[in-house]
Amino acid sequence: MGRSLFQGEDLTCIRGGRTVFLGLNFNLAQGQALILEGPNGSGKSSLIRMLSGLVRPKLGKLVWQDQDATREPEIFQRHIHYIGHRNAIKPVLTVLENLAYWSGKKKDDPSLDDALDHFRMLPLKHTPANLLSSGQSRRLTLSRLLASERSVWLLDEPSVGLDVASVALLEDVIKTHRSKGGAVIFATHSSINVENPNKLNLQDYSPLYNKKLLAVENEEDSWI
Repeated sequence: MGRSLFQGEDLTCIRGGRTVFLGLNFNLAQGQALILEGPNGSGKSSLIRMLSGLVRPKLGKLVWQDQDATREPEIFQRHIHYIGHRNAIKPVLTVLENLAYWSGKKKDDPSLDDALDHFRMLPLKHTPANLLSSGQSRRLTLSRLLASERSVWLLDEPSVGLDVASVALLEDVIKTHRSKGGAVIFATHSSINVENPNKLNLQDYSPLYNKKLLAVENEEDSWI
């Protein structure tokens, strides 16, 4: 395992007056894959948004390469690529124009063609995005991972809308990214095969789970 990139210490998330999770800890190292597990509503998307800097923890600390970044997400945001479960596509732009806009690169940058080619989108580079199928739209969105070099990928349901062949393309880019020292955190309801992943079940940090755990501990103490 490589050196630590990103850590969370005793993270608590409250949304709409509801405590989603509390006391959550994680440590993401170079080359690591961390899979977020748990039922709907357990906070997987909320955690990913928190780690992207879009939502700040109510309690706890975020650490980027040993630097406290809890109140200054700008410290890590330039190193992170976040893709949500929805495709942020501008329908009036072409496939290539969308990718250039996302990456901040010029349309003739060869890295954009390379990114589209890997996800089998190069033949559609001049196609308006509003004409794409759901699977093509997702592959365009995932092309952003290759167009912009970031060390940590945060992926929320990255395989939604993908066929088996396209999921294999995603698995391949994750493998290559990790081999270069990059890391990935993702939540998914479908199977994405990665080697030796770590897993974090958010249900373990839900208020309901913690209350049950406390009740069991108190019951055990009463027998001592």
